[in-house]
Amino acid sequence: MPSAEPTPPAPYTGFDRMFLAGRWQPGSSGSVGTDSDPYTGETLTEIQLAAPSDVDLAYGAAREAQPRWAALPEEERAAVLDRAARIMAARRAEIGGWLTREAGATAARVGMELGILEAVTRLAADHREPAPPEVAADVPGKENLIRRRPVGVVAVISPWNFPAYLSNRSVAPALAAGNAVVLKPAGDTPVTGGLLLAKIYEEAGLPPGLLGVLVGSGGEIGDRMVEHHVPRVVSFTGSTPVGRRIAARAGLKKLALELGGNGPMVVLDDADLDSAVDAALYGSYFHQGQICMATNRVVVDGSRFDDFAGLFTERARALRAGDPRDERTQIGPLINDSQLAGVRDKVARSVTQGARVVLSGEPSGPTGRVLPPHVVIGRNDVATAAEEVFGPVATLVRADGEEDALRLANDTEYGLSSAVFTADPERGLRFASRVEAGMTHVNDTTVHDDVRAAFGGEKASGLGRFGGEWVFEEFTTPHWVTVQHAPRDLSF
Repeated sequence: MPSAEPTPPAPYTGFDRMFLAGRWQPGSSGSVGTDSDPYTGETLTEIQLAAPSDVDLAYGAAREAQPRWAALPEEERAAVLDRAARIMAARRAEIGGWLTREAGATAARVGMELGILEAVTRLAADHREPAPPEVAADVPGKENLIRRRPVGVVAVISPWNFPAYLSNRSVAPALAAGNAVVLKPAGDTPVTGGLLLAKIYEEAGLPPGLLGVLVGSGGEIGDRMVEHHVPRVVSFTGSTPVGRRIAARAGLKKLALELGGNGPMVVLDDADLDSAVDAALYGSYFHQGQICMATNRVVVDGSRFDDFAGLFTERARALRAGDPRDERTQIGPLINDSQLAGVRDKVARSVTQGARVVLSGEPSGPTGRVLPPHVVIGRNDVATAAEEVFGPVATLVRADGEEDALRLANDTEYGLSSAVFTADPERGLRFASRVEAGMTHVNDTTVHDDVRAAFGGEKASGLGRFGGEWVFEEFTTPHWVTVQHAPRDLSF
């Protein structure tokens, strides 16, 4: 007889409290935050929010617990991370359901986040500190040792668009490296951005105090988290204006910042249009365009522009917008009314600046937040091209040859993800080497993440790198120790 399916674990409960100093408790602010479904408007939970005193409590517990955690053998810390990854796999349906209800994630979008959420946890579990490099000494009889050690306590402030993954890509490696973490998830996604992770790590056996989760408004606790004397690193993913504020207030702390993007996808004159259109559609509309790596602009060589624009608009019109619970849905709701208003404002301003909207539609759904795909044709300086849209809007920009396409791609304050399509991979690599961005993909979409690679931006798109060994460099610090094996002459 076939073996019975394993019984799924009992769902987590208690998301009306936050995780502070190893205990589930309400915040001290006296204000209550409502977490709601962006598609239906249904209230998912209500949480008494954190006050500055809760920030002090979380940091105090983290600082006290961290030295014992750092002193454990790497294998013992790795075992906790490995159990966390196994729990994530066992609770895929539960986590995915929360992503749909809280973040408006479609089925494909849920699958993507679940995959990279588990992958980054396994990457952390598998990490081992590399052997110290051999460094020659200029003093006879002296040995140089350069070792990396944990920074101590890491502050993590995460966004709402990929809440579980973008929190855990800092939490997991920081813990694996021997640090403690205090996490503030976005107010729109407190469960998937933080409270679920706290439940998972608690179940995995993480010692109390090593992970604190604060749910509160940025105005109430944001500055306190950044300015506090305990954390040595601040890891933030979010908008460039907020990132600049953090940089101004963090003092002498290391910053790991992944900020805004304005991803150009360049289509050169020899590109395969079918492939380029598919990549541009994915980059522009996946998760309603609410992705830092989104294809904000498609810069197309003038000789191919009309053909590209016609095919792209035809395929965008066929995309299905609606309820993210329906597996056929490709475009779900925007996260909140403010986000919707901001996207529509950028489209309206682009029209006044001379752009032409060739595909649009009115918002729909119970909350009126499902915005159908929009296609704008305009210059590189219209609002939807010059600004990060973070919505289901693609702007097509005509280029006069390869050099003009490069100029247009680089004509932005941002420099996160980018792409170029060409029939000649060597031409693509030469073009990519001149793009002012942290990431450039040849013959692929701008929306791509690999937990083993160096993920991050240039210019106003951030500082530092996530992924692979690079993220462990962010959460550790080099320690130079010398051993003098023979007496040296110290006369003066």
